[in-house]
Amino acid sequence: MTRDLLRDLYATVAAALFVAAAALVGAAIEREHGTLHVGWPPLYANWGPHIGPGTPAVLVVAVAIVVYGPRVAARLPWRMLLATAWGTAMAWTWSLALIDGWQRGIAVRLTTRYEYLQVIGRFQDIPATLRDFTHHILLHSPDHWPAHVAGHPPAATVTFVLLDRAGLGGGGWAGIWCITVGAAACVAVLVTVRALTDEALARRAAPFLVLTPAAVWMGTSADGYFAAVAAWAIAFLALAVTGHRPRLTGFASGLLFGLTCYLSYGLTLFAVIAGAVLLLGPGRIRPLPYVLAGVTVVPLVFTLMGFKWWEAYRLLVDRYYQGAGGIRPYGYWVWANLACTVLIVGPATVAALRRTGATLLRPPARRKARAPLDTLLRVRKPDRHGASVSVGSVHRRRILPREGAPSASPDLRLALLVATVFAALLIADLSGMSKAETERIWLPFAMWLPAACVFLTHPRAWLAAQAALALLLNHLLLTGW
Repeated sequence: MTRDLLRDLYATVAAALFVAAAALVGAAIEREHGTLHVGWPPLYANWGPHIGPGTPAVLVVAVAIVVYGPRVAARLPWRMLLATAWGTAMAWTWSLALIDGWQRGIAVRLTTRYEYLQVIGRFQDIPATLRDFTHHILLHSPDHWPAHVAGHPPAATVTFVLLDRAGLGGGGWAGIWCITVGAAACVAVLVTVRALTDEALARRAAPFLVLTPAAVWMGTSADGYFAAVAAWAIAFLALAVTGHRPRLTGFASGLLFGLTCYLSYGLTLFAVIAGAVLLLGPGRIRPLPYVLAGVTVVPLVFTLMGFKWWEAYRLLVDRYYQGAGGIRPYGYWVWANLACTVLIVGPATVAALRRTGATLLRPPARRKARAPLDTLLRVRKPDRHGASVSVGSVHRRRILPREGAPSASPDLRLALLVATVFAALLIADLSGMSKAETERIWLPFAMWLPAACVFLTHPRAWLAAQAALALLLNHLLLTGW
């Protein structure tokens, strides 16, 4: 067993002990003070071993990805790989959700008293409702909004209103929407990794982005939908800064980023990730005017219809502390939230994050030695006057960098991207506006972290560990979302 693999296993064991500590301390706090408001700390869930109609399917999907995933990802044509990743992610999410059955697993998730579908009837006149939206955020206000409606900008609710008007009303169609759109998040991450690093790394990441324990919650909450919108905003930005139709992709990125900010206040932190993409891409400035043009569209539409984002956010902070957010102890959740993150990203991602840190800390000379094909290798010899002249190059098509491309190796660029996502997650944690339930709230960030699994050896063993954790979580716990 290599030294790196041993360190990976040590990191995984340490993470498991960290989760165990969060569970034991959380259970003690809830038993003594009842301030956590979760049934199975640190998750919003209750103990309830069960199987369901999705159990046989999820086993088949898991085994297929573990056995064939790396090989298929390496051999499929790129566009076919993207379509296959999306379809397989849907199969994985659907089968996990159906472990709880159609009703509990999908149809009623978005119809509970906290959720968006409770207020569909109050949006008969969308502009009038948006003008009046802020008057119902505070808990003591008349006809106050349910927790999730009050806790998000109205684009989330308007999405389900428009689905209802299109004849796709009810919890079943809402669940289908969230699963179908949410599964596309992994495709966006693949597109980003390929654009900013190289195709080989993206292909190695594909099975881990599909077979993620986060899918336990991707199919049960609207946050999966939010994750996909935010991920595609970043993907289009990555395409824009690497010269892929910068006007069109830049505008699309801005449009989706504007929508992201009106789906969830906390996802404004994706601006941090966007900043990293701009730094990592070779064409940093060229697409910015188109991005800025796109980013104004959704805010302008909602503002003209009467919704004031900043006022709503200010009221939301008050509403947050009027409810469970004001009771749940920050001193526990500021670290227990990270234990939730361990459970949604899985043991492979924990080990991969350790390797990500090692890649960032590795001396530049060693990074160059580990990735000798990341720059054009030229064969040179002295001429008769003693000058050095080029007589050829090796692997020109594969490794010739684009004009203005960053000199950093693909490994380092991927490590920087993953580190930036993790930094954004830590900022969200320290803000105190996400105490508990981060297994769903942080899905938009968590979907990016498994990309670091390209640094791991023995991918099938790590994929099996990812699948085992997801199966245990979904079969042993009755998740709240």
